[in-house]
Amino acid sequence: MSIDWSDITHVTKVDPAEDLPTNLDILDHTDLVIVGGSDGVTEANSLDAIERIRRALPDLPVFQEPYSSGHVSSETIDAVDYLSIPAVYNGDRDNFVAKHVEFFTEIAAKPQETLGAGLPVVGEVIASKGRDAVAQLSEKILPEGYIVQNLDSKAATESGVDEAYTTDQVAGAALATESFYDFPIFYVEYSGTYGGPEDVEAAANYLDDTVLFYGGGIETHEQTEEILDAGADAVVVGDCFHDDPEQFLETLP
Repeated sequence: MSIDWSDITHVTKVDPAEDLPTNLDILDHTDLVIVGGSDGVTEANSLDAIERIRRALPDLPVFQEPYSSGHVSSETIDAVDYLSIPAVYNGDRDNFVAKHVEFFTEIAAKPQETLGAGLPVVGEVIASKGRDAVAQLSEKILPEGYIVQNLDSKAATESGVDEAYTTDQVAGAALATESFYDFPIFYVEYSGTYGGPEDVEAAANYLDDTVLFYGGGIETHEQTEEILDAGADAVVVGDCFHDDPEQFLETLP
């Protein structure tokens, strides 16, 4: 599935460790769902959330955003359109480099378990069809340049973030995302707190092709419009989807 980013202005982040609303039809109002979280998430509850969303709205784009290779399996890969893999710029080394190496190391060492039992493996060397499958998986991966700006959040703790970026650093991270790393997504995450438009404006000045997501504390239509007007391509809404579906509808552009 190819994504037309011009159609994406409202993204819902679904935490598979949290209860989902009984009526998932409210997701018909969003443009994209990202399934992922950093606390209590497993492959099993990730797959359950993905499959429930798929049954309710089969045409809605669904990504999985794993924080660990243990959240991913052949079943979750098959069930989603893309894996969005965060590289947390202001986190520790594990969350920028080590987790990505670990993820691909596990695929290379155990392709049958990760990608399906039909792959031929000779010893610990992936045979040609195995390499083809890994290549196909790579085509499903969307790396995200990611900054976590709320130091009191669970996301900051899990990612080893102990310092928020200044607006100049946000601009530099955005420029690096597009010009150096060539990542398709740059994500400014305030994780439960509304950060306002300043970081979005700083990042938007340096992004032409990379999509700019803002997440954190969005609870009203006015906040959504403020962030979009500042230059974000999409807002990401999470907490109120789980806590208050009626409030969630107020966040629509």
